[in-house]
Amino acid sequence: MIGPIIKVNVMNVKYLIILFALILFNCSTDDDNTDQEIIISTEPSSIYFPPLTNNAEWETKSIDELSWNAAALQPLIDFLDEKNTKGFIILHEGKIVVESYLNGHTESSPWYWASAGKTLTTTVTGIAQDNGLLDIDDKVSDYIGTGWTSAAPEREDLITCKNLLSMNSGLDDSLGDSVAPENLQYIADAGTRWAYHNVYVKLQDVVSSASNQSWSNYFDQVLKSKIGMTGTWIQNGDFSTFWSRTRSMARYGLMIYAEGRWENEQIISQAFLNEAINTSQDLNQAYGYMWWLNGKSTYRLPQLQLEFPGEIIPNAPETMFCALGRDDQKIYIVPDQNLVVVRMGESADDLNFALSNFDDELWAKINALINN
Repeated sequence: MIGPIIKVNVMNVKYLIILFALILFNCSTDDDNTDQEIIISTEPSSIYFPPLTNNAEWETKSIDELSWNAAALQPLIDFLDEKNTKGFIILHEGKIVVESYLNGHTESSPWYWASAGKTLTTTVTGIAQDNGLLDIDDKVSDYIGTGWTSAAPEREDLITCKNLLSMNSGLDDSLGDSVAPENLQYIADAGTRWAYHNVYVKLQDVVSSASNQSWSNYFDQVLKSKIGMTGTWIQNGDFSTFWSRTRSMARYGLMIYAEGRWENEQIISQAFLNEAINTSQDLNQAYGYMWWLNGKSTYRLPQLQLEFPGEIIPNAPETMFCALGRDDQKIYIVPDQNLVVVRMGESADDLNFALSNFDDELWAKINALINN
């Protein structure tokens, strides 16, 4: 039922153009003083949480209630359909305002999160730290033993769990996605080089070791069952990928929007969550703990060692942060507008690793709907 996920090494045309421009004009900036910290601040009593039971009713809110532009809804749906979307949901304060299933998909159909699921690993790592099982400032080898890389012992010892969360392990990202020791080779000291790399998945081994149970069991226990998600982890070659219904992705986004709560239970601490959704290192201002951050003055992209000026998604609110996955799997969270937006489907245009032209185009359509 679930086919293989094949990684295709293709750059989005937009970023090839940007890359050429940057090389030609040497456009870069070191000024990050204008970047603002993201702070989630929600009114607990105003947030709706759907029941935990499967197939439970999820309360809705109408476009008219919100005084949104109803005339912009059908153009948004048409755009999503044209761009190979399968599932799309907009929540406002937890209630469904827009929900659409397209291109043969249904509410009960599973789909893969791709790298948007990296944030699930972030969240469960944070929960394990909250529970006293690990400390992200500890060395990775404290939990999974030495020799998990091919780096010299003194170099491997520099790599902490936080480095994996922040994508600055210093390991060579040009050797493919295998996380076998022979493929994890030293290129720079941990903390000195940002590179988007599948090595983050070693955090699942860290959590498994620290909790003394399998990754999937601990995930189900501390997150999935707590917020009523369905879905499962599928190991496909080098990748550990989460598959679920679109509503499960929306449930997860809602929990994050609600400052890590589900109803009266704190699933993940606000302290860890606030770290996760803000700049985690000095190399990529637009990257937290596997969350992408809008509103920053510069950003870096997967597979490139270049810094680009501007925001990652200019049409989106500056306060937005998001989980981005290959082929345009998206979770957008805008705390000050009380919005959670999720999109599942095939690639909108060209194959991509995370960010794509589609993000900005989609937000132009969303803005037409919500800004009346």
